[in-house]
Amino acid sequence: MEFLKPPVGEKMPSDDDRYAVARRRMVEAIVAMSLEPSGYPPRPISEKVLSVMKEVPRHRFVPEEAIYSAYYNQPLPIGNGQTISQPYIVALMTELLALDKQDSVLEVGTGSGYQSAILAEMAGKVYSMEIIEPLATRAAKLLGELGYANVRLKVGDGSDGWPEYAPFDGIIVTAAAGHLPLPLLEQLKPGGRLVIPVGSWPYAQELILITKDQNGVPHQENILPVSFVPLTGGY
Repeated sequence: MEFLKPPVGEKMPSDDDRYAVARRRMVEAIVAMSLEPSGYPPRPISEKVLSVMKEVPRHRFVPEEAIYSAYYNQPLPIGNGQTISQPYIVALMTELLALDKQDSVLEVGTGSGYQSAILAEMAGKVYSMEIIEPLATRAAKLLGELGYANVRLKVGDGSDGWPEYAPFDGIIVTAAAGHLPLPLLEQLKPGGRLVIPVGSWPYAQELILITKDQNGVPHQENILPVSFVPLTGGY
């Protein structure tokens, strides 16, 4: 099942000052965390990514009862056993993709649509897959309301990728796979980047960056330990 959204008008106006201040504080927390010594090299987040994090209304992507904590630097439940990722992790994974406006990116695990919105601000086209239909339906509706006409959603097992629109400049997986899904690696362009948490849930997961060189040879870099909900599907 695929959700095809027609082009929409101008984006909704920014929220009131209360949310703008909350987003600014969230970004300050992201910057502080990115510079913390933790046994891994510090990974500063670019102003390009931080500027987007300051603008996208995270409170629209969480359940009503969680709005009060929408801008805390922490993951939050969104129903159906899933979560919206910690803002720092969203920023870090987006940074690792190194997207440009002409890029196309595949997202595996739409969830509430928050990461999709961040990607839509960074890339030209976003193809997002969600295996849980109620989440996909809500995310499609909200992204349309917010004016993100460059996002296409599909209900399905994202571990198989989306061959129709491959290859992709970037691929991001927002749930932990037991191992790297080979279809995703095959659908990554030479010069592209794949960001994915790999490992058993809830322990021993590592955020991995796969970079394909211009000859199509993949190179892996371990970024830091993480804790994601497990990827639902074949991996």
